[in-house]
Amino acid sequence: MSKIAEQTHTEEMEHPVSPYLRMDRIPHIWCPTCGIGTVVRCYADALEHSGVDLDKASIVSGIGCTGRVAGYMRLDAFHSTHGRAIPFATGLKLGRPELLVTVFSGDGDLVGIGGNHFIHAARRNLDILVILVNNFIYGMTGGQNAPTTPITARSSTMPFGNFERPFNLPHLAESCGATYVARWTSLHIRRLTKSFREAISRKGFRFVEVIAPCATLYARLNKLGTGFNLMRFYHDNAVIDHDADTRDLDISFQDRIICGKFVDKERPTYSEMMHEHFNKILGEKFVPLPPEGGMLRDTEPKKSPKGKKPAKTAEPKRKTSKSKSGDK
Repeated sequence: MSKIAEQTHTEEMEHPVSPYLRMDRIPHIWCPTCGIGTVVRCYADALEHSGVDLDKASIVSGIGCTGRVAGYMRLDAFHSTHGRAIPFATGLKLGRPELLVTVFSGDGDLVGIGGNHFIHAARRNLDILVILVNNFIYGMTGGQNAPTTPITARSSTMPFGNFERPFNLPHLAESCGATYVARWTSLHIRRLTKSFREAISRKGFRFVEVIAPCATLYARLNKLGTGFNLMRFYHDNAVIDHDADTRDLDISFQDRIICGKFVDKERPTYSEMMHEHFNKILGEKFVPLPPEGGMLRDTEPKKSPKGKKPAKTAEPKRKTSKSKSGDK
């Protein structure tokens, strides 16, 4: 018999993105070859290279496969009801303006169930980052037709092919007022990470669409093969065209996918416009929010009943969040 090899001690190595993930919840629930995990890795890398203080970052997700991201990121997170990720993120950003607020969800949640919230958040130019993983279908609930399902593509509710015109999401975001708009696939790892880094550093309503069709339902229903076949399709059919007119970015079934950064501009955010307006109208009565909070204060003291002195009330102490690298 051959001599048994001596056992060598190997130290456990920490995964590079483990500081950004709740490792006690790994392995995740996503199917093999699903692109969502790749998108999460790109976002974690972007956080690391952007030097974001994790105590000042939060993530909000809705319902669906992508909606589970909030449960895996080691950030202050909220898993909202279906279609309500953006309203919750809106309240969070207005109440805690110093935070980086990221909405991370799918096409059905953000522009199907939550479409009305999406367009108005872009119109108001709320200072939030919205990452939409587009899998062309309602993946978690059985493969139903979605507002992004390409024409002629099959779904469980349209087994003979879709005849409804899908959304052109970059055009929808830009026409509603988004200040940053980009699209990539789950194959474009480096470019997607760079796009996330850019979006994190910008202000206003930033929108990044990531194409990652469901390899379990969408691919099977349309006989597209495995996740590897999908990645090969992205490699052969993705066309990078920065600054392309967003009106020309429709996605047809098994046709080319135009990727790139299409919008990158500045305009006042909702909070900036609100502060400017109230400062002009109310003057010293207006106390701005960031970061401690604000309220309207009366300049004249309240009148008290006869014979009674007005009671003195102490202002409540406001807590300030501690950060690792200090407030910016």
